[in-house]
Amino acid sequence: MKIKNIVLVLQLTLLLFVTTSLANANVQVSVLTKATESWDKTTLPQYPRGQPQVTILRILIPSGSILPLHTHPVINAGVLIKGELTVVTKNGKTLHLKAGDPIVEVVNTWHYGKNEGTEPADIIVFYAGTKDAPITVKE
Repeated sequence: MKIKNIVLVLQLTLLLFVTTSLANANVQVSVLTKATESWDKTTLPQYPRGQPQVTILRILIPSGSILPLHTHPVINAGVLIKGELTVVTKNGKTLHLKAGDPIVEVVNTWHYGKNEGTEPADIIVFYAGTKDAPITVKE
């Protein structure tokens, strides 16, 4: 099944779930982000060919930590659920996140994250990759 078909099925399933849920309860739905570009305004690339594999990570970054320079060869997005996080690209673009902020991460762009806050940064990130392919490449 092509990725576009899989995405369509997932969207329809989500729509059915949300519609059913809203009819049965006082559910509130908020769109945190909907984007065709990453946070640095770069257009997202096409999805890779091959067997889709979704990876969801919960990453806890201690206060004062600086992550190594890395890149993601796949589209990914997340939500910072606690703390603060700063993302910096190799060419100096910077994004400051606080708890509750969504991020559509840069793809194929060298960057790193750092926690300049006083508490751990807790982020959940969703990666849309292909089976057995890396989601992160370190320098």
